[in-house]
Amino acid sequence: MEPKIDRKYTAFADSKKVASGGAIDVAAKVKKFLKTDPKAQILIFDNISSNQIEIDFRGTPENVIQRLEDLFEASDVKKSGPGRPKLGVTAKEVTLLPDHWEWLARQPGGASVTLRRLVEEAKKKNQAKDLLRQAQESTYKFMTTMAGDLPHYEEALRALYAGELKKFEKMIAEWPKDIREHTLELAEGAF
Repeated sequence: MEPKIDRKYTAFADSKKVASGGAIDVAAKVKKFLKTDPKAQILIFDNISSNQIEIDFRGTPENVIQRLEDLFEASDVKKSGPGRPKLGVTAKEVTLLPDHWEWLARQPGGASVTLRRLVEEAKKKNQAKDLLRQAQESTYKFMTTMAGDLPHYEEALRALYAGELKKFEKMIAEWPKDIREHTLELAEGAF
């Protein structure tokens, strides 16, 4: 996965946290770290989703930063097409049954206005559940990658999904400090 300019990331070399911050800052710190340990296996995680990102560390630190800046610049270029790109509106396909389309057509403002309103209502109604699920999923992804072989991993996962903070903290207490701390940060919204 490619990094995004508006996200924060955390990089690990084995169980040691090497850097945290924006993609460019993390890339610069990791590149500096790789000078001292060129064979280090680096994993970089998105701080929201725990998805891993790929950064090309070949060349000089300036080369690494320039590639990232070029990537961010290219992603800023808006592709024109259906929708209202200046407003951030993009057209995508929605598949519904015929009676759903008929109902949408009868609504004031038509299908698009009604669908946007329904989505906004659902987002507000489910916000707490969505944040809980996002925290659990992000923590699970990180734990699976970084702590899957550590003691009490499975018990910690059970405690995470059961919402048992004290038990969760107890299960991860023996883990390496940086992994434990990052896991707790990710899990904050799950309890």
